[in-house]
Amino acid sequence: MAFHEIRFPANLSFGSVGGPERRTEIVAMTNGHEERRSPWAHSRRRYDAGMGLRSLDDVAALIAFFEARAGQLHGFRWKDWSDFKSSAPSTATFYQDQILGLGDGLRTQFALRKSYQSGPAQYWRPVAKPVSGTVRAGVGNVEQFEGQDFVVDTALGILTFNVAPPDGAQVTAGFEFDVPVRFDTDRIAVSVASFHAGDLPQVPVVEVRL
Repeated sequence: MAFHEIRFPANLSFGSVGGPERRTEIVAMTNGHEERRSPWAHSRRRYDAGMGLRSLDDVAALIAFFEARAGQLHGFRWKDWSDFKSSAPSTATFYQDQILGLGDGLRTQFALRKSYQSGPAQYWRPVAKPVSGTVRAGVGNVEQFEGQDFVVDTALGILTFNVAPPDGAQVTAGFEFDVPVRFDTDRIAVSVASFHAGDLPQVPVVEVRL
């Protein structure tokens, strides 16, 4: 399987339904208590691409994209309109949005990530597919500039600084990002009559691990 560095048409994903999925194993004890554990360190997102279709031209664009990816065979980028940037949905991205780590004077590469926090609990989501041209970075509260101070691998979500951040300096970043996904079906069934009646085809999309 290959990954195609192309985004599913954003106007079609705008009306999609989906979000994160977790896997929890629950064992009920004889005394009524439960033991809960998860084999997944990271959540996995699922979407329905069929919900964003508004015309037969949209259907044609979906089918063309599906055929070019050979169904489930090749992965692609997906814009999750409910969660696509390092900042809050109502604010612009800023170079201090997310903490990537601390410099040690030797390390030059830092992986992009996003924090999800509620109360004392915090989850760090790896971000492997930043959007080209949107990444801003900072070292020790000083903004750095792409092409001048660092480069971005948009296929892996890795920042590489020209000069290693000094020991103890906080490395931060702000960015927009896509979700790496694939189609979760090898078949699309469309009826023109049903489509005009408001019955949209189901086109499941699932996040892939990279």
